[in-house]
Amino acid sequence: MMRLMDFSYEQYQKALRQSAGAVVIILPQAMSSVPQDVVRQFMEIEPEMLAMETIVPVYFAVEDDELLSIYEQTQAASASQGSASAAEVLLHTATANGFQMVTSGAQSKAVSDWLITSVEGRLTGLGGEDLPTIVIVAHYDSFGVAPWLSHGADSNASGISVLLELARLFSRLYTYKRTHAGYNLLFFASGGGKFNYQGTKRWLEDNLDHTDSSLLQDNVAFVLCLDTLGRGNSLHLHVSKPPKEGTLQHAFLRELEMVVASQFPGVQFSMVHKKINLADDMLAWEHERFAIRRLPAFTVSHLESHRDSLRNSIMDVRAWVDTKALTRNTRIIAEALTRVIYNLTEKGAPADLQIFTEQMEIQEEQLESVMDWLTSQPRAAQLIDKDSTFLNTLEYYMGRYLKDVKQHHVKADKRDPEFVFYDQLKQVMNAYRVKPAIFDLLLALCIAAYLGVAYIAVQHFGLLYKTVQRLSLKTKQQ
Repeated sequence: MMRLMDFSYEQYQKALRQSAGAVVIILPQAMSSVPQDVVRQFMEIEPEMLAMETIVPVYFAVEDDELLSIYEQTQAASASQGSASAAEVLLHTATANGFQMVTSGAQSKAVSDWLITSVEGRLTGLGGEDLPTIVIVAHYDSFGVAPWLSHGADSNASGISVLLELARLFSRLYTYKRTHAGYNLLFFASGGGKFNYQGTKRWLEDNLDHTDSSLLQDNVAFVLCLDTLGRGNSLHLHVSKPPKEGTLQHAFLRELEMVVASQFPGVQFSMVHKKINLADDMLAWEHERFAIRRLPAFTVSHLESHRDSLRNSIMDVRAWVDTKALTRNTRIIAEALTRVIYNLTEKGAPADLQIFTEQMEIQEEQLESVMDWLTSQPRAAQLIDKDSTFLNTLEYYMGRYLKDVKQHHVKADKRDPEFVFYDQLKQVMNAYRVKPAIFDLLLALCIAAYLGVAYIAVQHFGLLYKTVQRLSLKTKQQ
């Protein structure tokens, strides 16, 4: 047993080498109280824990009074053995209380026919049939070494929060003919993002390969992916191919730079170019799924690198998301997107023009409440089935602002599955107070010794009694 505050990869490996029956890692109830260096250290260790094969089960548990009591007793027992003499260690070992930890549950097995679910909705532009389409995407699922403890606050509840706020804002603009733009807006909350963006991959296949009527087949201006937007003072546009001047993608890049420079000078903005490496097992960002299908796409994130351990950690909790930073990033994206859609720069609108003010203000309270809702539950892909309350709520929320809202389901290929999920992700562990085996041995020895002494005493008493009897007879005869 080890607490997060005392956890290290060396201790973890040592426990595995000692052939422990199991490893229990105790997490604090308030993750916000954990120092940043401890959080960062554990984030860096998580990928190694997931990659390492071990026959020893590893459990994660949130601390409570009973669990801490067991931990402290076992630690005290270990400490006393280290500084005592051999006799004292033997005595302590024989008399100390031990704990037997027993889990309930069957052996984990693969779950067949599990569905990864995504939700889409749209706002139809004003004008002819061949209007350009802007696709706005964010994956909703979380990931970490323990699925039931993966709340994915920054990655990627923040992205979904921004997507829903953009849906609200543009639904209001598209309500009035005067502000109804000539662009179709397609919103996609994807599932399976942490599993190489499987929901997006299959959605693209169904829309591009298996149907004749899809907004993705017509005139896609660009795809905007939202990922990890809840912290920091930087913003990066990740691209697989730098946008060419004169394209709408380049216009969006230019507008982002302009909005940041004129309205948020404290924010550092940059474009990060990374080519797609098809030899890698996992894609770096969600926009790469679209780029592979030759759709212009990019990802906006406050992270400069896709390798940041924050994206796949149980340490990514609500307390680390800065609502003000999330609101600011939402405003930057919304302002830049609006300037592109309505061609405001070409029409002479000043760079410092704030579009979303007064009644169209970005609602920080709404962003905060959405973040609270998203992070109140683990959202690992293997925990969210198609009928879950989470998906029904997400679909209802998108339905308030968008049209043609529907779910899209993905099932793993039975012959060559790209993902396999397992059950028994959460188990109950019972602790039983027990005495060590040596206690039973010493108890048996004590009982045997007692019986031996009693037997000898009885024998001596019998001899003494016979001797007294003989002496008594001799006295009478005399």
